[in-house]
Amino acid sequence: MSLPLPTVPSLVGAGLDLAYDGRRVVHDAGLALVPGIVTALVGPNGSGKSTLLRSLARLHAPSSGTVTLAGALAGTPGGGAADGTPATVDALALGSKDFARRVTLLTQSRPTPGGVSVRDVVAYGRHPYRGRFGTGDADGPRVVERAMRLTGVAAMADRPVDALSGGELQRVWLATCLAQDTGVVLLDEPTTFLDLRYQVEILDLVRDLADDHGVAVGVVLHDLDQAAAVADRVVLLHGGTVRGSGTPRDVLTAELLSEVYGLRIDVRVDDDGRVRTHPVGRHTARRREHALT
Repeated sequence: MSLPLPTVPSLVGAGLDLAYDGRRVVHDAGLALVPGIVTALVGPNGSGKSTLLRSLARLHAPSSGTVTLAGALAGTPGGGAADGTPATVDALALGSKDFARRVTLLTQSRPTPGGVSVRDVVAYGRHPYRGRFGTGDADGPRVVERAMRLTGVAAMADRPVDALSGGELQRVWLATCLAQDTGVVLLDEPTTFLDLRYQVEILDLVRDLADDHGVAVGVVLHDLDQAAAVADRVVLLHGGTVRGSGTPRDVLTAELLSEVYGLRIDVRVDDDGRVRTHPVGRHTARRREHALT
């Protein structure tokens, strides 16, 4: 069942230049995350995917460019008119709590606290709504329970998180993000180190966020077939530059992927319209040659 969110903004990065130690690693990049749409960022290692995502989460300050939130509601800082007309606000100028009520990020790795229960970890996501000494969050318990239920960790609510498997812990961290109750969710390689079952479950949750809750989702993925399966839009980066942006069928082409990844990648489209990619290494090419002789 779809549950209302307090605000459903779009997050837009435009003309972003990003650097490490004075060396520019992302060049004039743009990315728009839209409510109800899953956008996957793909590309080779070092292409700038995670750096671009972190810049949208305000964890990497741009050298130039803008990050804006569209759809802020009236009554919020920089919000819309009295009739609720959406407005656009400078995301980089918002206070930390105001921003955290709109955007959450699941990073690649987080330190696992010892002796803390799953419920208490998920409740960390409520920090933007609390006053001093953790007060003033009347909706917190309900939202935490909902987040645990949606991610399938409610049954382990009282277990210490340092006793969980990797897949279970990843779902707990995702629940923590959901407890933050934002309209934009950013996920940096959420399926890394998970077995196949948990990869599928995480990607199903990503689709649920967009389809059932109208969340704008940006997700970094290495697996091109996963990106094609879960995403409505794909952004392909190479050398810090956006090389393609559009539907999986438009972006994940054999010609463009082979150029970007530096090896032959065959692409086919199933009868249901799903894109399938097939990297062709030396041994695969030899087997194909032998099969034809």
